[in-house]
Amino acid sequence: MGLARGLSDDVSILYLQDILIHPDWQGQGLGKQLLSHCLERFAHVRQKVLLTDDEERQQRLYESLGFRNVSQIAGGSLSAYARFETSPE
Repeated sequence: MGLARGLSDDVSILYLQDILIHPDWQGQGLGKQLLSHCLERFAHVRQKVLLTDDEERQQRLYESLGFRNVSQIAGGSLSAYARFETSPE
């Protein structure tokens, strides 16, 4: 059906790695339930970081739960960096 995977030090940061819903179950609110559960569990943690694909429906979901693209956070001096290794062919 679906899964949410995160990694946290349980003090200052939560990295949300994956929120995956099987295609047959998408659009039924399961992703929102899983993400909400993670946010409740780690409510005391100051930083919540999520890297995801750039799809409009994903943006709507995450923004509905208070996430913002780092480029849209006014007054902050936040940068986001990522490095992806490619598989040797």
